[in-house]
Amino acid sequence: MSRPAPARPAPIYGSGTPSAGISRLPYLPGLDGLRAIAVVAVMIYHANHNWLKGGYLGVEVFFVISGYLITLLLISEHERTGTVNLGQFWRRRFRRLLPALYVVLTLVGVYVTLIYISRREEVRGDFVAAVTYISNWYQIIVGQGYGAGEKFVPLRHLWSLAVEEQFYLVWPLVMLALLRRSRGRLPSVGLRLMLTSVTIAAVVAAVYVPGATAATCNVEGFRNGWATVAGKCINVNETLYLGSFSRAGGLLLGAGFAMLWRPLAVVRGALRDKGRRLDVFAAIGLVVLGFLIWTMWLFEGQVYNPALFRGGFLLTGIATLFLIAAATHPGAIAGDLLGNPVFVWIGQRSYGLYLFHWPIYQIIRKQANIQLSLPQLLIALAITVVITEASYRFIESPVRSGALTGAVSNLGRDPHQLFAVISVVGLMAVASYSLYEAKPQCVGDVAQSLCESSVGTEPTLPTGSTTVSDSTTVATNPTGSTTNSTTAPSVTTGAVDDPYPYVAIGESVMAGADDELKAAGMWVDVKESRSPDGVRTIIIGLRRNGVIGEGTKVVIQVGTNNPMDADAVAAIMNELPDNVGTVAFMTLHAPPVWIPANNELIRSLPSTYPNVVVVDWDARAGEVELCADGIHITCGDRAAAVLYTNLILAAFGVPAIS
Repeated sequence: MSRPAPARPAPIYGSGTPSAGISRLPYLPGLDGLRAIAVVAVMIYHANHNWLKGGYLGVEVFFVISGYLITLLLISEHERTGTVNLGQFWRRRFRRLLPALYVVLTLVGVYVTLIYISRREEVRGDFVAAVTYISNWYQIIVGQGYGAGEKFVPLRHLWSLAVEEQFYLVWPLVMLALLRRSRGRLPSVGLRLMLTSVTIAAVVAAVYVPGATAATCNVEGFRNGWATVAGKCINVNETLYLGSFSRAGGLLLGAGFAMLWRPLAVVRGALRDKGRRLDVFAAIGLVVLGFLIWTMWLFEGQVYNPALFRGGFLLTGIATLFLIAAATHPGAIAGDLLGNPVFVWIGQRSYGLYLFHWPIYQIIRKQANIQLSLPQLLIALAITVVITEASYRFIESPVRSGALTGAVSNLGRDPHQLFAVISVVGLMAVASYSLYEAKPQCVGDVAQSLCESSVGTEPTLPTGSTTVSDSTTVATNPTGSTTNSTTAPSVTTGAVDDPYPYVAIGESVMAGADDELKAAGMWVDVKESRSPDGVRTIIIGLRRNGVIGEGTKVVIQVGTNNPMDADAVAAIMNELPDNVGTVAFMTLHAPPVWIPANNELIRSLPSTYPNVVVVDWDARAGEVELCADGIHITCGDRAAAVLYTNLILAAFGVPAIS
């Protein structure tokens, strides 16, 4: 999303335009207005998804505009000079993009270093990716996609700038080759580019994975939506959303249109007096775009919107082209309406508004995917506008005009300016070193609380007891040493003389009540993202080593991260001893779309297995404070963990804890 040029006089059209300048790009205030609509939609969506479900589509609008304008600039330069000066082009791009970006990185780095130091490890990779303009690929590789929550990610929005910058690096080379070989056939080349955009949309539709996507790349069971590439698990739909190739459709659509619709050429042809007809197209485009922005949700209940990946991006691009066509025609009213002073002001600062709003949102809410309230949004917008205007006036504009060069040469003569520069550079150095030195740690409220609860540990047992763990579960044996197993099941030395009376096996939700369950006398084995097959595996190990035996009462919670069927439950039950005591299955409270079906299955189990009872956590979870993800019980006080534990104890006829 590159920042537009400063306001200039109204565009000059006319039949007297020299042919060598027919692709010249006049200032078009209507495009600034279109930018304004796009950036406001994105900012509202980032504040609260429920207010504008498809606001993220503003990024696609920016892609189309960027492809259109950059291509026109390259064609115009080739008409004037017979070539494209790649060095000058890239320098202009860097002057427009880098100053504000470095301001963002500096402010976020200093904030994390001085105020939010516990999140240094969490944001370090984002900084490196931002500087090198590979944020989109970094997010794909590490699994921090657009829909991921819980983490403090003040630089997540830079993925779209990475896509654009990669386009700016490659596209001039492509255009130089096209202009040398096909200068007289640009309209046909433009049609082919637009057809390529349609082809990309078709490929995206074919690759898109429908249905519920697994919460993690769980090799034990449900993996829908994940693929293994070069040994790395990749979320397919997130890759389609963030990938440079899959998102090139909008950029190529705009680029192809630029070869067909050059404003100065249009007014010299048959369309010169068709402005009113173009207004009709603009109205259609605005209605379609408004409908998509209002309704086209991205990700709900672990499902990515199929309509978006099966034509939604392409339809957004076409609607944007309708608006561009009218906004660039002097006889259309759309250009005047979109080019009103308020929209122009916002549009000219759209790059800064996009850059600064997201980190400010994150600083206010601390985590991704927490919806802002209206008062919080108003505060965030006020801060964003002030910082954006300061950056625009005192950093971005001077850099673009070359005034900064003169200011640098005067530093030696002005000690106050020199001291200010040294201070800023010092802060940047300290922040950079702090990020570099950050040690790996648990990050995010949920992750931190899970680490603090010692996930996967058991209560102290008599000497000779056994510690059993499935894949990657951390377990503590009676001597205090720690084992970290990568195979399932793994067994430490010794055996339990008598079966343990109460055993709790579950996922990260149960981990939130780890201390309370142990205090009640239970053997606890919990693991994040555990699948039904993972539960079966741990039961095998516990049974073989005597932890589970005659009379043992077992509570199981599984199914938050995976769809679950009767066969999966049967596999679990078949591994329990015939003389086991009561087996309690807990219902689930979480947003994924498979949760209702899993709960229905769990509630039906007593009719199949006489020794099974149901602990209805889903029915009671609303009584206590949960984490912002609506799943975990670790982010408030102990009330959630106590209620969770007491529901289990009641099922076993054990006195409640307080």
